[in-house]
Amino acid sequence: MPRIAYVNGRYVKHSDASVHIEDRGYQFADGVYEVCEVRHGYIVDLTRHLNRLDRSLGELSIGWPMGRAALTQVIRETLRRNHVRNGLFYMQVTRGVARRDHVFPAEGTPPSLVITAKSTDPKIIAAKNANGIKAITVTDNRWDRVDIKSVGLLPNALARQQAKEAGAQEAIYVDGDGMVKEGAATNVWIVDSNGTLVTRPAEHGILRGITRTTLIDVAAKLGLPIAERNFSVSEMLAAREVFLTAATSICFPVVSVDGQTIANGHPGSLSQKVREAFFDVAEKIAI
Repeated sequence: MPRIAYVNGRYVKHSDASVHIEDRGYQFADGVYEVCEVRHGYIVDLTRHLNRLDRSLGELSIGWPMGRAALTQVIRETLRRNHVRNGLFYMQVTRGVARRDHVFPAEGTPPSLVITAKSTDPKIIAAKNANGIKAITVTDNRWDRVDIKSVGLLPNALARQQAKEAGAQEAIYVDGDGMVKEGAATNVWIVDSNGTLVTRPAEHGILRGITRTTLIDVAAKLGLPIAERNFSVSEMLAAREVFLTAATSICFPVVSVDGQTIANGHPGSLSQKVREAFFDVAEKIAI
């Protein structure tokens, strides 16, 4: 069956989907996005994803392309038309189509909305969880408002390419003080010497990941200690465990950073524990 995309009011073949050349997302990266996991026929943490979408749109003064209930139905329909039971959907909202000009277009210009969906192979994710992944560190060179889930991801793409060329799967941003920020497409966690789950505070300087937020709920349910505080690269390298969280992977263990082995070089037990409990705690909305 061909993939189907939703583009500004129409369901079209993915291969035929297109946006106008003067869409501001294409011209200026003037838009935001969300990626949401689908597991066993359920959309995971949709409410939190839509809440974050609302915040991102508000921070950039972009209007909603439609009401929240209508958008939820479009998401469901896109997933149904693509027969996705395990996979993800990608949703992008831009400021719309207008003559190219740096200032915002005229009031009333409708936002553009694109939604795509695809199935993923759970075996691939399971293999990464079983074996762990490698990461490198890179100096953070992004704009200051990384708390907004903007489509302006060129620095992230360059960092991911640098990781690939180094034989790694993720790049971890480090600030000017040598403190860990976040991955190019993930939040970063460590398990410190006391067995505490540690992640950088999300008030400024990193994206408040939805999976990160739900994992805090998971850890609380499991009675695991959590600390939101800064930590250095050296502390990360000496940690009992390092793992990454993101909507499409939940919790990937990291077994080496910059070529240095983390702990015993194998995925740790705490990351496995929170990963296994995640789906039970996360919000689940049937397609």
